[in-house]
Amino acid sequence: MRVQWLAVLLLVPAVSLKAEDPIAYRDPNPQEYHITARASEIDRRAKPHPEINFVFEKDGKPQDVEHAMVDTRVAPQGKLVIWLMGYNDPLFKQTSSYGLHAIQVHYANGWFSIFGKEPPPPDEKFLGKIRLEAATGQDFSDVVKIPKADGIAERAFQFVKFLAKQNPQAKWDFFLTEDGKGLKWNHVILAGASHGSTTAARFAKHQKVDRVVMFCGPRDQYDNWQALPSATPANRYFGFSHILDGGWSGDHYCRSWELLGLNEFGPTVDIDTAPPPYGNTRRLITAVDVGNNADKAHNCVQPGGNSPKDAEGKFVFEPVWRYMFTHPVDEVGQPTPGDPDCNKDLRPATDKKK
Repeated sequence: MRVQWLAVLLLVPAVSLKAEDPIAYRDPNPQEYHITARASEIDRRAKPHPEINFVFEKDGKPQDVEHAMVDTRVAPQGKLVIWLMGYNDPLFKQTSSYGLHAIQVHYANGWFSIFGKEPPPPDEKFLGKIRLEAATGQDFSDVVKIPKADGIAERAFQFVKFLAKQNPQAKWDFFLTEDGKGLKWNHVILAGASHGSTTAARFAKHQKVDRVVMFCGPRDQYDNWQALPSATPANRYFGFSHILDGGWSGDHYCRSWELLGLNEFGPTVDIDTAPPPYGNTRRLITAVDVGNNADKAHNCVQPGGNSPKDAEGKFVFEPVWRYMFTHPVDEVGQPTPGDPDCNKDLRPATDKKK
């Protein structure tokens, strides 16, 4: 009997280690925290790369300020949003209200003005390789040299380590691995708009994450990396666009969404006429009035000054954002065939290299 009891006791710790303890705040003064810090001060290894417009200062102003927000008055979801665009306060207030932690990191994105020009190079993964190097700090592209310390992954990891020390009451340490050497990527939501949403999707192809939130994107209409095997399951990608956005009217987004396999989870749904949960689809569009302004259409789908508000001053798209950031990923719509009106070969008639 003694041996049997010992065997049971030895089994108990092994079972308990499989379950991850949820976040529980013990904040004596619950509040919304907004924390900023410079990437160059958090990690002394961080370097500027002016040859690709990736700098620490411009016109005497710091360019590497990173932002974090969390609200300890809201029950935590145990998910970390990494936002791959400039800081967006209305967005961060939304994600905080959902119980999400959120950070915006300084990373290489100025290269697009150099390498994103037409005509496209023959390599149909050209831009995707640059994006992946910017995300990982690993050598994927021949045209940029971005070391690990300057990639999204390491910048995010170093920022979260900093936050865990500076703001312990918000439990940022939950997102660090047990050995403290990396992030728990299975708890990360990659999110971005336009250029940022494209990099988020490319990174998620390489690194499995909790989900990907894509506003007005992805683009890279001459690349085909969107069809590569994905470390992040396709049902975890969520896209939202306005139909007057040039990326939509030019078939950039519908092409990317289908190459990502999102048509397997429902049709493209007009959120102006359908209520949440939008048939559990992953492809959302709107035709809200933007005064026939394509630029406003491009930006209106994310929280901000171009996004419509109702008579009470509340964002009209708030239910859409809540859906994209929090909808259970296993709840999906029915598969639909590809859209025959969506042109998925947008490259000029040139030699193609895969």
